Amino acid sequence: MPQVLEACAEEYEAIKAAPVSTSVGGRMNGSSFTKRGLGFACGFKNVGFSFGAPEECWATVELRGGARIEEVILYHAAAEVGQGSHTVLLQMTAEAAGVPVEKVRLVASDTATSKNSGSVSASRMTFMAGNAIRGAVEIALQKWQDEDRPAIGTYQYRPPRTTTFDPETGACDPNFAYGYVAEAALVEVDTETGHIHILDLICADDVGKAINRQQIEGQVEGAVVQAAGYAIIENFIQKDSRALNPYLSTYLIPGVLDIPDRVHSIILEFPAAIGPWGARGMAEMPYIPLAPAVTAAVHDALGVWFDDFPLTPERILRGLGKI
Repeated sequence: MPQVLEACAEEYEAIKAAPVSTSVGGRMNGSSFTKRGLGFACGFKNVGFSFGAPEECWATVELRGGARIEEVILYHAAAEVGQGSHTVLLQMTAEAAGVPVEKVRLVASDTATSKNSGSVSASRMTFMAGNAIRGAVEIALQKWQDEDRPAIGTYQYRPPRTTTFDPETGACDPNFAYGYVAEAALVEVDTETGHIHILDLICADDVGKAINRQQIEGQVEGAVVQAAGYAIIENFIQKDSRALNPYLSTYLIPGVLDIPDRVHSIILEFPAAIGPWGARGMAEMPYIPLAPAVTAAVHDALGVWFDDFPLTPERILRGLGKI
């Protein structure tokens, strides 16, 4: 945590010393009705299911060739839901086997060839799959040295056990690994309309080891956009167990003019002791501190604290006493 705080603070001070003059596209132009504020928040995120939930991840690796390894096949059940997990699986397999990534082929999510991987959730898949892949490759390489062709290794990774809260003492081991994040937000608030726009968003993440830096940046930006909707726009209303705004015309999500103008991704690598190559996991981390960072920035701009969100124009104007 100290390292992400310091990295975010350095960028935070640079923006504070030389704030941008206008937002991209001229959405807000620094008129007498707009006020700017800078806010900061930090947090940490569990890796894995936590609190006693059983964990496992299987991988099978097959080495093919004659005198040398010509092809590596990974059989793995991890889902690909747009975050790039399959690319990272190939990269980790290539690294473990000592071959170019072009020689690795993935057979994904086939119940005939792959065992349970657990879900792609809880910021866990890189961590869990990486450890399973390393174990499977180690077995396969030993068989390769013993002249097995093809050489096949199957390995089940089980992380350290987690526990629930003790009802008497509260003691527990809730998680086996964590990721750490700090964010700073520079916002502009239109005091006439109540609209908020995020000009700059700094996000510093300790990911342990950046297996694929470009994909991490993409996950940071995606999480920031999602969290911006959560913090400012997406106002879900229900009554008597019924949604009162069930359509995209009434439940608004961020459009291209609603997202932050700039996202500064700071990727730190302080290895996790039991992570594969030190990797921690990070998918959900950038989401966590954005709402409090934006709320603090709005307070800096207006001098008003808001204790509920999303910070819709109605809430902002009500906080200013204008409605």
